[in-house]
Parts: sequence; C-alpha cells; structure tokens
Amino acid sequence: MKADLTGIRNIIFDLGNVILNLDFNASIQAFQALGPDKAMLDRKLAYADPVFYQLEIGEISPETFRKRLRQILKSPEASDQQIDDAWYAMIRDIPATRVKTLLQLGNKYRLFLFSNTNAIHIGRLLPEFRKENGIDFPSLFEKVFYSHEIQARKPDLEAFRKVVELAGVIPSETFFIDDLEKNILAAKEAGLRTLWLKEEMELSELF
Repeated sequence: MKADLTGIRNIIFDLGNVILNLDFNASIQAFQALGPDKAMLDRKLAYADPVFYQLEIGEISPETFRKRLRQILKSPEASDQQIDDAWYAMIRDIPATRVKTLLQLGNKYRLFLFSNTNAIHIGRLLPEFRKENGIDFPSLFEKVFYSHEIQARKPDLEAFRKVVELAGVIPSETFFIDDLEKNILAAKEAGLRTLWLKEEMELSELF
C-alpha cells in the first residue's frame, strides 16, 4: 500500500510505533521489578493512574512523577535513575530505513512531528539518536510538537487545532499518520487527511 499524497504539502507524523518502535510491556515488567504491586503487570491497569497523563501534558515535573511512582509501586527506596530506566524501557529503536524515508520526504514536503510524550523519554531519546545517527532528531522536521511542551495531547481535538495553528498549515493540504484509530478519527475531525498505520504496516514502505 502506498500513501496517496495528491494535493498534499505537509505531513505530520506520530512518533511511537510509527517512527520509533515501542514495547509498553517492557516498562511494565521493569516497574514490577522495582515494587510488589502486581497491578503493574496488567496492561489495563498499568498506566491508569492520572500521573502518566499529567506528565504527558507537562502538568507535573519529572520529580513529581517519580515521587508518585514510588507510591504506586510501594517502593519508597527506588532511585530516580531506577524509575527513569524502568519508564524508558519501552523505548526501542528508530530503524535507519525510516530515517532515510524522512530525509527523502523532507526534500518535497514540509514535515512535522506530533507526539504524546514526556520530558523523561525525550530527554534520553534525543542524545541517543544523535549518537547513533550523527544528526539531531528534530532536524528531520520543520517543527516538532511534544505534548508535554505544548500542553495538549492526542486525541483531543483542540490539540490538533493547536498543532495546525502552530505549524501554519492548511488542514486539507496536510497528511497525518498515526498508529491509533482514536487519534486518526480526531485528526479527521480537525480536517486533516489521514493514514492509520496498522501493526502490519511499515512507514518506510508507504512512500
């Protein structure tokens, strides 16, 4: 399957499971190793606490997040580094084929990134990407929009409207790619053209 970019001038990419491979279970298992709370092994309960949402929209600091995680895990002795390592365990790799695709697309389209993420993940991902690829990750895009920085997250409709305004794009000329259907539906409501990147699909094969 190839993406239909007829009439498209701008492409907005999601990060997780579109450009960056993720393994949510890896963090659940890492958190479980830090504390006795078995609920952290349940995917339905593991990220249910509001603290994860609050971190993603920049409502709380990493310090407050860590403090709450110690309470959730019933592990008051867990260090900042241990909590950060467990939280980062879900972050896998960005395949070179996807980097190449972004570089090629950047010659023809205005590229943007819109990710529900947080300061802990981005703070470690960016230097690791630079070390591995020799370029800064944000340089692949005209602008990057991280939920914790713009204080808005998908699938909130207002978040998409905010990104459209900040990017200075016309929705009908803008293509949005995400791996979650709820985000795709919200993007459509905001007037964007969309592609739902399902599990069996590969970004580098769309163009």
